[in-house]
Amino acid sequence: MAVESTTSAAADKLTASRLPNPARLVPELGVAGGALSKAVGNGSVPQSTVDLIQLRAGQIVGNTYLTALHTKSLRAAGESQERIDAVASWQDAPCFTEGEAVALALVEAVLQPAIHGERVPDALFARAAEHYDEKALVTLALAIGQVNFFIPLALIGKPLPGVKPSEQWT
Repeated sequence: MAVESTTSAAADKLTASRLPNPARLVPELGVAGGALSKAVGNGSVPQSTVDLIQLRAGQIVGNTYLTALHTKSLRAAGESQERIDAVASWQDAPCFTEGEAVALALVEAVLQPAIHGERVPDALFARAAEHYDEKALVTLALAIGQVNFFIPLALIGKPLPGVKPSEQWT
C-alpha cells in the first residue's frame, strides 16, 4: 500500500505545477518578458541560433520544461531532429555552423563554472566577434539572459512540459 501511495504522489507531481501562473500573480512579469523577447528578436541573430542556445541552457540546468519548450520551438521552425539531438554534444557535431558553435560555447561559458580563469575568456570573445557584430553580440548576451530570467521560475515553479502555454501552470 505504501508503494502505491508513493507512486501516486509521484504521478500527481507530473500533472500539476508547483506554482500557479506567475504572470497572474505578478502581472509585471509579462511586461518584462515581452521586453526581453522584443530585444532578443531584433533580427541581428537568427532565431534558430537563439533557440539553440536557449535549448542548451535548459539542458545545462537540467530542466525538462525549458528543454521541451525550446525543442518544440526548434521543431516548429523546421529544424532537423539531428540538429536538435546534437545540441547536447555540439562540440563534435558537424551540423552546426561556426557561428552557431560559438554561440553554444558562449552559453556554456556563461552558465558553467570556469575551472581556471574567466568564464568567457578573450579567445572565446574573439571567436564570437569573428561571426557577430557588436549588436549581435549584445543580442546573444540578452538571449542567454532571457532564458536565465526564466530559469528560477522553471526550477522552482515546475511548469508542465510539453503542453499548451495555458495549461503549463496549474
